[in-house]
Amino acid sequence: MTAHWKQNNKNLMLFSGRAHPELAEAVARELNIEVTPMTARDFANGEIYVRFEESVRGSDCFVLQSHTQPLNKWLMEQLIMIDALKRGSAKRITAILPFYPYARQDKKHRGREPISARLVADLMLTAGADRIVSVDLHTDQIQGFFDGPVDHMHAMPILTDYIKDKYELNNIVVVSPDAGRVKMAEKWANTLGDAPMAFVHKTRSTEVANQVVSNRVVGDVRGRTAVLLDDMIDTGGTIAGAVGVLREAGATDVIIACTHGVFSDPARERLNNCGAREVITTDTLPQNTEGWDNLTVLSLAPLLARTINEIFENGSVTTLFEGEA
Repeated sequence: MTAHWKQNNKNLMLFSGRAHPELAEAVARELNIEVTPMTARDFANGEIYVRFEESVRGSDCFVLQSHTQPLNKWLMEQLIMIDALKRGSAKRITAILPFYPYARQDKKHRGREPISARLVADLMLTAGADRIVSVDLHTDQIQGFFDGPVDHMHAMPILTDYIKDKYELNNIVVVSPDAGRVKMAEKWANTLGDAPMAFVHKTRSTEVANQVVSNRVVGDVRGRTAVLLDDMIDTGGTIAGAVGVLREAGATDVIIACTHGVFSDPARERLNNCGAREVITTDTLPQNTEGWDNLTVLSLAPLLARTINEIFENGSVTTLFEGEA
């Protein structure tokens, strides 16, 4: 006999960066565990120091970090946490990035530009991550940037369930903010009772960031409640402009739904005043409803907790979004 087998109990450990500890605590409650204690501080020159207060040897470790402002600091903190786990002999390290940083820079639009989304994947791999979990990537191709398993989760069931519970579906039209989101709009339309679809034709400046012009609506929205969807909202210019175009085209009401509410200034002012009835987002990034007239925040903690459990138990993550891979 050349091998000696021992029965070892696996140990699940959840770690949280400092960007959004509330989300990690909510995930921990769903898993009926506690977030592993960690010492984290900044040196005077901005360097980050972390140390975990418990042994991680042989453990299945999940490192959750939301990449809000200042994004680069929180990205670096997660990389340092992963490196500390690798050097502490963790058995497997899964990086959970609910909002994937630099996701909009997934290809070269012009010469001499970086592909920063690929760089982030390379950094995670180099730091020691064995697996990545993210929610509603800006483009599906980002899954191929990481040389290892990537679990691409979807917030659509959470968002659509909320809309089903609150709004009548017999007069809804699903609207994509541009031609690139039509495929996702089709899935939303099927989920919302085979609703009709439309999209907003827009042009984006390659010279100026966050500068978009919404031109016209392709499709019939007259007399209907428009559900305007997107994966992320940053400064709100694109979506606010689309709301105006939809109103001009005869939509009686507009509901905005997105997964990642970045909401950089002046997004709150724009979305409060654009004429939308409600802005629905999730807590992939920390949110504050103060000062908002129409913001609703839905929790992704149950989805992330189920994902972590399936990975830990070597189950099927795909079943969590019912084949919407």
